[in-house]
Amino acid sequence: MTLYRNLFLLIVTCICLNSFAQEQPTKTLNAEQLMDLVRNFHPVAKLAGINIDKSKADIITARAGFDPIVNTYIADKTFDGVNYYRDISPEIKIPTWYGIDILAGTEDLSGDRVDPTQSKGQSNYIGVNIPILKNLLIDKRRAFLQQAKIFNSLASVEQRAAINDLLLNALETYWQWVKTYQTYVVIKNNVATNQKRLELVRKSFFNGELAAIDTTEALAQLQNFQLMQNNAWLEFQNTGLQLSAYLWLKNNEPYQLPETIIPQDNWDNETAIANFNVSLPDLLATADKYHPELKKYVYKLDILNIDKKLKFQDLLPKLDFRYNHLGKGYNFANTISKASLFQNNYQYNVKFEIPIRLSEGRGNYKKAKLKIEETKLELGQKRRYIELKIKSYYNEFITLKEQVILQSKNYSNYQKMLEAEEIKFFNGESSLFLINSRENKSLEALEKLIVLKTKYYKSIYALQWSAGLLQ
Repeated sequence: MTLYRNLFLLIVTCICLNSFAQEQPTKTLNAEQLMDLVRNFHPVAKLAGINIDKSKADIITARAGFDPIVNTYIADKTFDGVNYYRDISPEIKIPTWYGIDILAGTEDLSGDRVDPTQSKGQSNYIGVNIPILKNLLIDKRRAFLQQAKIFNSLASVEQRAAINDLLLNALETYWQWVKTYQTYVVIKNNVATNQKRLELVRKSFFNGELAAIDTTEALAQLQNFQLMQNNAWLEFQNTGLQLSAYLWLKNNEPYQLPETIIPQDNWDNETAIANFNVSLPDLLATADKYHPELKKYVYKLDILNIDKKLKFQDLLPKLDFRYNHLGKGYNFANTISKASLFQNNYQYNVKFEIPIRLSEGRGNYKKAKLKIEETKLELGQKRRYIELKIKSYYNEFITLKEQVILQSKNYSNYQKMLEAEEIKFFNGESSLFLINSRENKSLEALEKLIVLKTKYYKSIYALQWSAGLLQ
């Protein structure tokens, strides 16, 4: 995080002093700093975080099914001078996790034409409503809350998946930016070498040691490298613009990477790469357990299993039992202390309901099972895809590692031949044409080495991405 803070201060400084950008000291950007910036400020990463907050809000909404509910019934009828009835009945209902509702309420009933089944005067009751069959083990409110919690976990996994993909895209662009800069530096060094060589050739010409055509050939070689340098600088500028697409400031403003920021000098020793596990068995095992794309399917299966349990309830007959223990007045303590439940002062009702054919229940339950089967097949396919992807990137990683070693030796040999040719030239045993030829071959070998190195580093990050570990 210290590196990230330093880079952020640099960014702010560059914005404030943009008119003096060319005069600012050169700063560097490495892969670890880039990942910190993308994680913290990129809109995609922030959107994933918003989805997590939205899923937390859904949990709060789902918990509403367990909120106590207070309701009041008020009724009054007077007709032709006769007070038929006046009824005031407040009630509180407390839902519980096990599908049982606890009820308590009072009633004040008066009038000249009251239903004889009703109790006149002030009374109270404490009761329960119990589902005996359907909705006993699970109901909609429990299912929605369970699913809301899983959706919250799913949102976190989707955030990991989004950041995993985002970081890979950013890092691929980053290494392309590194490649163009390293190529520019190499050609810039060649330009400096050829400028010195041209001066030496001109001195040798004035001393009568070399022909005039040698100065022309040295100048042509220099001009060729200068053209290459201009083109390399253009590519570095453009890849910097592409990398800027992943750079954002804290206030959601896009940030353009200035030319005063370059890749770190020791680009062969990226800190993040040193901490990566590149063991194939470890990567396969880790991906199988924790890969966000696989975890998404696991959570989807959990959600579907809850839905299947809920749909199974539609195959059961509805048998609800409600019991109220009654008491006079508004003193609940007296009501609770009254005698046995089914001896005196009680009221109960039983409601039974069942569709004859259960067509809707059977259809929904079958569909729920098919969705689970479908998701399991998709999970197996995704698991196989990820396994093959990891193995593919691992093969690429191993091959590129070997190629970098071979190309490093190849470049070293070309460089030795160039140095030997220069010695022979100034001893009068060679020509400038041969030196230029050796130099071009050496440059080609070095440029190829840079390309292989950047591909190698890309493959390391791609290997981590394939296992879902870029976080």
